[in-house]
Amino acid sequence: MKPAEVYILNKPEPFKSIMMHVQAVIIHTLPTAELKYKWKLPCYYIGKRPICYINQSKDYVDVGFWHSAYITKKFDPYLVSEKRKIVKSLRYKTLEGVNDGVLMDILKEVYEHKDKSFWR
Repeated sequence: MKPAEVYILNKPEPFKSIMMHVQAVIIHTLPTAELKYKWKLPCYYIGKRPICYINQSKDYVDVGFWHSAYITKKFDPYLVSEKRKIVKSLRYKTLEGVNDGVLMDILKEVYEHKDKSFWR
């Protein structure tokens, strides 16, 4: 089992279920994304480029995007920056709170910008 999978499976509920669901949405949306364990967190990459990470912090699951500058403003009501200059994230406290459509749309936007300079 990969360290990233162990990280997720060792989380208490409801965080484990939320993270497993987020994983399924990521793989469904970006089937070529690869799960890696970087910075002691599960991270999804396409090739050598990071797409997002998943982290259980405090009382929520954080799905962070490094390349948030490429996410359109229409998603701002869903994203949290909280004293971070580059990273923005989606936060989920319950499995029912996961908005698959928003997560999928953001993943697609980040992926569509793979030809921009940050991907090189």
